Order: sequence, then structure tokens, then C-alpha cells
Amino acid sequence: MDDSQMPRVWEIVARTIKLSAALNMSTDVDQIRERLSEITGNVIDKSTTIFVPFYTNFGKHTKIGKNVFINHACSFLDLGGITIEDDVQIGPKVNLITENHSLDPATRKSLDLKSILIKRNAWIGAGVNILPGVTIGENSVVAAGAVVTKDVPDNAIVGGVPANIIRTIG
Repeated sequence: MDDSQMPRVWEIVARTIKLSAALNMSTDVDQIRERLSEITGNVIDKSTTIFVPFYTNFGKHTKIGKNVFINHACSFLDLGGITIEDDVQIGPKVNLITENHSLDPATRKSLDLKSILIKRNAWIGAGVNILPGVTIGENSVVAAGAVVTKDVPDNAIVGGVPANIIRTIG
């Protein structure tokens, strides 16, 4: 919290909170794309569909590819960076969390940031939690309710808490 960049972070968070209210009152997918583009600072392609409500704390570190579908009530904590490649499907109530805290009480208020990458054609099931530093492989499936704490290889199906490989595809 003593970092010299924190005032700028809080400015962006305050801006995102204001813009999120307008985002979540959107009445069609075009408005949603337009308002989320403003939050992220990146144009959301017309082939991508996002349903509201949608939550993010920062927004500027999220990149969303083409032909992506994000269902209702997802939450992206993106200070560490979130990249969603093309053709990804994300179910409702998915949480992408790039921020963590130390177990040491003396440094617990510090942030440990690690990015999340969801590769092309992955499918993230309903209610999944993906934790900091995780990559979801190309064509992989994360079963509903899973908590993903480590990388998922390409063409794998994972599930459980913590998520483990169930089988491979192909």
C-alpha cells in the first residue's frame, strides 16, 4: 500500500467502479461491448458476447479475443493481467483472480500479482475459480465448480477442488 503507484491504481479503480455501473445497466450486447471496451481500453470485437452483470476491479489489464462468450455474473480481478484468446467460452459465475496476499501477517496487505491466460477454444464451466498464475490450455475444458490452482495442459478436461486432470481430448 506504500507503493508510489497506488494513488494511480485507486484512480483507475474509482473510474472502473463508475463505468461498471453503466456497463451493468446496458440493455443490449452492443452497449455491453462498447462500455467494456471503455473500461479495458481495448476494443471488444463484434464477434464477442458478454452478458451482464459483469464485474471487474481494474479492467485495464484485461484483453478479450474474438468470438468469445462470457456468461452472466463473472468477476475478473485483473491487476495481474488476464488474457482470453479467441473462441473461448466462459460459463456463469466464473471468477478469474490474478491477485493474492501473503500468508505472513506483516506483509499481508501487499499484493502478489500473477497473470491468467486462457488459450484458444477453451471452455470454462459454471462457477469455476481460476487462481493467480494459471494458464488454461488450448481446447481444454474446466468442469463446473472447479478451483484451478495450476496450469491445465492443452486438450485436457479438469475438474474438482483443487482441479485435476480427468482425461484428455482427442
